[in-house]
Amino acid sequence: MRRSAAFLQVLWVLATISDLQSAAVSSSYCKPMGSGIYRPHSVTITEFGAVGDGVTLNTKAFQNAIFYLNSFADKGGAQLFVPAGRWLTGSFNLISHLTLSLDKDAVIIGSKDSSDWPVIDPLPSYGRGRELPGARHQSLIFGSNLTDVIITGGNGTIDGQGGIWWDWFKNHTLNYTRPHLVELINSTGVVISNLTLKNSPFWAIHPVYCSQVLVQNVTILAPLDSPNTDGIDPDSSNNVCIEDCYIRTGDDLIVIKSGWDEYGISFAHPSSNISIHRIVGETGSGAGIAFGSEMSGGISDVHAEDIRLFNSLHGIRIKTSPGRGGYVRNLYIADVVMTNVKIAIRITGQYGEHPDDNYDKDALPVISRITIKDVVGMNISTAGFLDGIQGDNFSSICLSNVNLNVTSNHPWKCSFIQGYSNLVSPEVCEPLRGVADEAALCYADNYLRPQQSAANRLVSPFLKLPSL
Repeated sequence: MRRSAAFLQVLWVLATISDLQSAAVSSSYCKPMGSGIYRPHSVTITEFGAVGDGVTLNTKAFQNAIFYLNSFADKGGAQLFVPAGRWLTGSFNLISHLTLSLDKDAVIIGSKDSSDWPVIDPLPSYGRGRELPGARHQSLIFGSNLTDVIITGGNGTIDGQGGIWWDWFKNHTLNYTRPHLVELINSTGVVISNLTLKNSPFWAIHPVYCSQVLVQNVTILAPLDSPNTDGIDPDSSNNVCIEDCYIRTGDDLIVIKSGWDEYGISFAHPSSNISIHRIVGETGSGAGIAFGSEMSGGISDVHAEDIRLFNSLHGIRIKTSPGRGGYVRNLYIADVVMTNVKIAIRITGQYGEHPDDNYDKDALPVISRITIKDVVGMNISTAGFLDGIQGDNFSSICLSNVNLNVTSNHPWKCSFIQGYSNLVSPEVCEPLRGVADEAALCYADNYLRPQQSAANRLVSPFLKLPSL
């Protein structure tokens, strides 16, 4: 039995690699953005006194280099090159028209001294720090109100040394919310590519109030038991492309957000037009693709395809609550393969977690036009927990061509939802068994290229393996 399971996982990995290699050359409407912008001015961090021994603190060197390069912002921009070495630093700010480029053997290392991570104001769409009232620590690499910013390299590494932050969090000794690894605020034309990000104190990549964002060919790593170490969190942002990433973390791999309760409702900055392609990964306590729970500004028009998940708690998840307001609508998630996932699809209408007691308990979220299709799952504990809110039915939840090998005797649990289904195994719960007028009521992505479903390509190997 163990040999069969191991063989299944080997075949799954081989199939995944093959799919990613063939998909990488296919067309994508994310292609107009990229990291290949020529910068006529370039300096190396060592020119500003940096020492790559992993011990010397280089915060001033990064700050001075970027201050110097700011004079070239209106002259075609500039590049800061980080050569091979281990470059210890505290938080530093980026500028517009800048490329931060890491050599393949370069490692930017976050300081373990919390005083090297400045304390800044909370985001207006949150009203407070996400974990604690009041302010929050600034990310290791930070930028605000920028244009044309690129963080890239030959798969160099940014290591947040998050272990000490995780201990402080678990021991309740933090005074402020933990920092992200990379955060860009209110910025346009952001590219993060060809990097490994590891051990983030909190969320790894957080574009918030941004537009025209590309995250491509990025590996994100954190221990599976590390708390709240989300991978990529587009937040109140639009025109975002995420593709060709491997993510292994303690929480959601990719999660779309848009503000928290009354603060998100008031700020009213939705996340929309987000494209996610070719993601592989596993998570200790989160989901592969998630929405919320902070979604009070609204989330819409998200298209996710070619997702491979294994050894995870959730596959696809929507999290919300009374008091959130806002909406999650027009989601299209297709070509998903899961193995060893406890709950394949989960919609939670009672997630809770409010910033304070001032939220409007009557502000109910609208969850509608959610299409999930071409999904294959092996060794799934539960097919789905789909729970809306009484008096606020989640509508047009559409499942199509979903084939899950489920170990539970009660594969689906549904309440306060409405929708449609076609070719779902095991048979879905009664509220989703309608098929009438499916084309009119279910969200469809009319812009996707015609292709054979990656999930369908893998159905035959999965169905044959249990007999080995």
